[in-house]
Amino acid sequence: MPGCDPPDAGPAVRAPRRGGGGPPPPADRDLGRRFAAADPSAVRDLYERFAGPVFTVAASRLRNRGFAEEAVQEVFAKAWRAAARFDPERPLGPWLYAIARRTAADIARRERRRPPTGPLPAALPGPEAAGFDDTWERWTVRCALRDLPESERELLRLTHYVGLTQAEIAARLGLPVGTVKSRVHRAHRRLAQGLAHLRDDR
Repeated sequence: MPGCDPPDAGPAVRAPRRGGGGPPPPADRDLGRRFAAADPSAVRDLYERFAGPVFTVAASRLRNRGFAEEAVQEVFAKAWRAAARFDPERPLGPWLYAIARRTAADIARRERRRPPTGPLPAALPGPEAAGFDDTWERWTVRCALRDLPESERELLRLTHYVGLTQAEIAARLGLPVGTVKSRVHRAHRRLAQGLAHLRDDR
């Protein structure tokens, strides 16, 4: 919201130092090599090793646990997409913390621009309370939503996050109710197709 910082999430936390110009320790170098090679087990190890520090970096900027948890999901999703370009001779920590600072800044700017829609939800637990599998599914859902056309993402947002009926959405967007129904159905179908692998993995 303009001129309104996100609500305080509690006492300030200290972010990791910005240093890290030297070579990575052997364990981190091995993890970095596996990660750069797109080893699926490496992303789990990366999360377990760095989720806490990344959360701390994000929380020190955002001052809200819910927003910081969202930033953690974004950071590891971005890192995984950039894995092939990562130089394993670089330390992993500073690379992830730089992504975390940029991601937190993006979320802070987004929240300053967003008009108020009601009270903010209660603070969410940090990543130390969330399992890897749950966090991975959230990343996957977020990526599937991003792949939808913007108009369909907006319809799903109004339906599931704002809680509007299809008639209310039609009135808000100036569309016939039938058009809203068909577009929501199409958006759900696309989303289900994008998430089909989650059902296959269970």
